Amino acid sequence: MPKILAQGKTIECEQGSNLRKILLQNSINLYNDGARVINCRGIGSCGTCAVKVEGEVSAANWRDQARRSLPPHSPTTDLRLACQTLVLGDVKVTKFDGFWGQGSRIVWTPKG
Repeated sequence: MPKILAQGKTIECEQGSNLRKILLQNSINLYNDGARVINCRGIGSCGTCAVKVEGEVSAANWRDQARRSLPPHSPTTDLRLACQTLVLGDVKVTKFDGFWGQGSRIVWTPKG
């Protein structure tokens, strides 16, 4: 079973699990500020669940690519939308500041 390391927690999940669902089920603070209330609930349209993912995950689908191609995101960053990402192997997740998680300051790392 793949392991997700995020915000100081190690979480085991089934291969192919949706990253957003697993993080939220395990009380990981995926959203910054008002995005906790105002987000698209996982359909890939808002971009507020953007995180840096290191490890084996699915390729970015069209929703992930389309949303990250619009400001304030950029298709050249190494962020992914957690709601459109499937966990295929062990991963480490980092969250950045900004309403959409697009900032340069780290909010939390895999270790805490």
